Amino acid sequence: MNLPEKYAERMKNMLGEDYDKYLKSLDEKRYCGLRANTLKVSPHELKSLVDWDLEPVKWCGCGFYYNEEIRPAKHPFYNAGLYYIQEPSAMSTGSVIDIRPGDRVLDLCAAPGGKSTQAAAKLQGEGVLVSNDISASRCKALLKNIEVCGVKNAVITNETPDKLAERFEGFFNKIIVDAPCSGEGMFRKDDAAVRSWEEHKSEVCCELQRNILKNAAKMLTSGGIIAYSTCTFAPEEDEGMIWEFLSANKDFELLEVDKSLGFDDGRPEWVENGSEELKKCGRLWPYKVKGEGHFLCLMKKKGAPIRPAAGMKQSVSDKELIDFYTFCDDYLNFRPKPPFVIHGSSLMAVPEVLPDLKGLRVMRSGLYIGELKKNRFEPSQAFAMTLKKEDAKLTVDFALEDEGLKKYLRGDSFQVDCKDGWSLVCVCGYPLGWGKVQKGRLKNKYLPSWMNN
Repeated sequence: MNLPEKYAERMKNMLGEDYDKYLKSLDEKRYCGLRANTLKVSPHELKSLVDWDLEPVKWCGCGFYYNEEIRPAKHPFYNAGLYYIQEPSAMSTGSVIDIRPGDRVLDLCAAPGGKSTQAAAKLQGEGVLVSNDISASRCKALLKNIEVCGVKNAVITNETPDKLAERFEGFFNKIIVDAPCSGEGMFRKDDAAVRSWEEHKSEVCCELQRNILKNAAKMLTSGGIIAYSTCTFAPEEDEGMIWEFLSANKDFELLEVDKSLGFDDGRPEWVENGSEELKKCGRLWPYKVKGEGHFLCLMKKKGAPIRPAAGMKQSVSDKELIDFYTFCDDYLNFRPKPPFVIHGSSLMAVPEVLPDLKGLRVMRSGLYIGELKKNRFEPSQAFAMTLKKEDAKLTVDFALEDEGLKKYLRGDSFQVDCKDGWSLVCVCGYPLGWGKVQKGRLKNKYLPSWMNN
């Protein structure tokens, strides 16, 4: 690999006798990974469902390596949201931060959604996840991944960290900052990362990182934790950035990253006047682990935890929900729990703890359940992905080899053996979307933008 001269010289000085090992690793194959979506399936269940050779990722209990010849994005289980395709090193951040059901979590640089879907799986539908990205176009991919994975309690925003900090001061108890960086850990995976290295200079990235961390600190409640990560090896963006932040924010302390998971210690010697505390950070090196490399640290805000008062109130009357509840009684075995809000004709279920979002650029505020039409309700694709087969009264369940499965994912309409009405379409018992059956013919309601063409 033809590395930039300045980069090669710096890495040689940093790594010393390990530099040749690093160079050799760049010529080796890259590692492919996927992570079981535990909102839908356990890692053990996923292994039993597929005939792929899946090898566990050491630092992620629900992560696996797979052979690059496999195409998991083309498999129907991908459409069912049973797993998320993610570079193995990138799984480390969401694995190491201790997120629990009921937490208030912010993923500040979220697109395309790897760490957000990982956090959502840990929340198990309780609490709230705010997934933000400053890029509107990248937020579209983020939204799809959140919905495919069946996340009920996510809010997707397209805002600057400064604007979010105005609204969410002291609100979150867990914040993920997968910071924009110079991307040196992507060199083996993506040749374009090598070519663009000069353009994405560390000085530019450091300025972004400072601002992001400053605002993350404002949004974190006492007792809360920030997980900061990059996919670069540059000390000024890693240990150097963290030491600068800690020096200016005495109310924060570093927590130890579990080194038994495969992490090396952080390197205080690469930082001017760096403290030995920086050894608590973690590094994954591509010549030591099966992954592209990552830097990671956990910072805790000192003080006793504070829980903000619940903010979101139900703004919908029972009268407005009559058609929705009729749909539930006719076709589901339960009624979703409030609070609900209506935007135009769209019915949303929102997390109770959410404050007022007015004035923010919000792409999705909670779970989009469906459309309130005149005297009827039409359920959404996103709603289908949060359900289990047993939640629906009518189902059409395809085996993997069934020709009807291919037709459904293409958007075709076809004959099925099912009673008339709204039916939850599944593959091997896992929901894919809706179909409306009329006289034995399934009218396909699979979201067109998700179809396999």
